[in-house]
Amino acid sequence: MPFSSAIAKPMQLVSRVMQWTSSVIVMGLTAHFIHHGPRGQHILFQEVIAVLSVVFFLPGFISPFLPKALGRFVLGIDIVFSYLWLTSFIFSAQDYSTRACYFTSPSGVGCTRKKANEAFIFLAFIFTFFGMFLEVAALWAYRKENTHAVHQPAASDKEAGPRQPLDAPAATPAAI
Repeated sequence: MPFSSAIAKPMQLVSRVMQWTSSVIVMGLTAHFIHHGPRGQHILFQEVIAVLSVVFFLPGFISPFLPKALGRFVLGIDIVFSYLWLTSFIFSAQDYSTRACYFTSPSGVGCTRKKANEAFIFLAFIFTFFGMFLEVAALWAYRKENTHAVHQPAASDKEAGPRQPLDAPAATPAAI
């Protein structure tokens, strides 16, 4: 079964909801870390990426319904933010996947919250990455469904000889 717009739209919407929800959760957890204790550069980077994502991911909810108008714009957003979320995930893995997780910035916050933040950062990255491929597939399906085939003359049309152009006046028996 070929990939079509009818298949792409629900998949895109599920991916966008998961992407945006993960960004909101990361934004909340990271804001809690900033409020709780000393702020490192990695935490501030994660918060900035999460806040920007919450805003820039909103057109992704509309792109399945307006692929011609928003598809390429949303694809560009996905490409940029996939790298930003990957960088954020690398930072969180460096900070929270060590034995001294409890003492990394912000110290005093339990490792369960830090690892939850790391997990949701990964989810935001992976759904942004999947969203990028779904957007390309949806644009391809939209283009395939909305291009019209050019009429190729049949063999019988060629044998009949030249015909009057379509915009020429009709030949009447009196004119011949």
